[in-house]
Amino acid sequence: GLPPHYLRAGAIVFYILFLTTMVDAVLKSFQISLEALEEISLLLRRDFDKGLEREGDDVVVKMLNTYVHSLPDGTEKGKFLALDLGGSNFRVLLIEIKDREISQLDKKLRIDDRTKQSTQEELFDFVAQALLEFEKEHNITENLPIGFTFSFPVHQTSLISGTLIRWTKDFTAKGAEGQDVTKMLEAALRRKGNVAIDVVALVNDTTGTQMAVGIHDPDCYVGVILGTGTNACYLEDLQAVKKHKGEGSDHTHVIINTEWGAFGDDGSLEKWRTSFDRDLDALAKNKLQQTFEKMISGRYLGEMVRMVLVKLQEDGLFLVGNASDKLRTPQVFESSYLSEIETGDGTDLSACTAIFQKLGIDGVTDADCRIVRRVCETISTRAARLAAIGIVTILRKIGKLDKCTVAIDGTLYEKHPHFRERMVSTMQELAPGNSVQLKKSEDGSGRGAATVAAVASRLYKKK
Repeated sequence: GLPPHYLRAGAIVFYILFLTTMVDAVLKSFQISLEALEEISLLLRRDFDKGLEREGDDVVVKMLNTYVHSLPDGTEKGKFLALDLGGSNFRVLLIEIKDREISQLDKKLRIDDRTKQSTQEELFDFVAQALLEFEKEHNITENLPIGFTFSFPVHQTSLISGTLIRWTKDFTAKGAEGQDVTKMLEAALRRKGNVAIDVVALVNDTTGTQMAVGIHDPDCYVGVILGTGTNACYLEDLQAVKKHKGEGSDHTHVIINTEWGAFGDDGSLEKWRTSFDRDLDALAKNKLQQTFEKMISGRYLGEMVRMVLVKLQEDGLFLVGNASDKLRTPQVFESSYLSEIETGDGTDLSACTAIFQKLGIDGVTDADCRIVRRVCETISTRAARLAAIGIVTILRKIGKLDKCTVAIDGTLYEKHPHFRERMVSTMQELAPGNSVQLKKSEDGSGRGAATVAAVASRLYKKK
């Protein structure tokens, strides 16, 4: 017979193969074939067309009009202010544009929870005060055009006006919902005794992302956010926007904010959702909303990995003989962990060990770490493939699979070591030989808003 150490080695190899097979069986439901992607693309395209045709509660992908009618043409010049309200910081920027180049000065202020949860008057008084102080610090005496990025759901009625549909994130300032955003800012400035203000553009952060690249690149027809959330916008032929009634008939194009995160909210993605997607949705605050976003964006990837690891632990395939129930706490596995674990070629497992120590789980084996990496790769690959099919669907719709730049912003795209390359290879699978360039967008909510203001000023002067 064979010596015992041979048998032992053979048993270990067999056990690892067995483990891998069992783990892969659990992960199989996350794999999306090329055929499935093509099927999803047809459904998304159907929803795009429906959203462009009409408004209504049964319209899942909203296809909102941004009233931005042109990309930068390179003649934009001058000084502009940008305001950026949408998260834990508020920013004021002074931006100068000349020959497709941008220079900027900016100031960032933390918004405390009390202000976020106070009243719209208090919140906008804070914004107005910051703007006036910034103007004073930089000796701005003239009335500069302002681009205002307001990163909350807005029903836009013109380039400069839109009503807040509802607060999201942790903002709850009373009396703001249903009110015009620009008017709330103007009223706050009047309370400070300052009347003159020239808001020329109310901007969504996705549009800003596209414009911030568009100022340097005339072929930038699409903007995408891949961060905590996900969204996309693109330049559409005004003729294709059937629900668009006569406003500004001298325009030929408009940027459409798709709000694609809601794709699948009517059940159209059911076939490709896993039991983990359903469990994640059941625990979420926004049940049955943002179905596509929940399969892609950074807010959810870590939680999805955690749920899969709990299942593998229950099945005796992971943390074998380790009774720790630390992974049972929702949200403990942060999405940033995927980036740390997937960095490198998989031979160095120290990042994984460190993360589990941080979670208070000891005795994690190399085999455990390989499983964690496999789970992370599977879930982030699915996200990248879905993001890619979203982009390809837009590019097919506007006929731009050759010579087109897609501006992308967001921590997921920026920080994850393989997200970009997986998107690119999926796009090559779907559209072989395409010459689409993915470009990192710098500061869509600041520079991008100022760029929209510059384009608006140029179009206004032309009139």
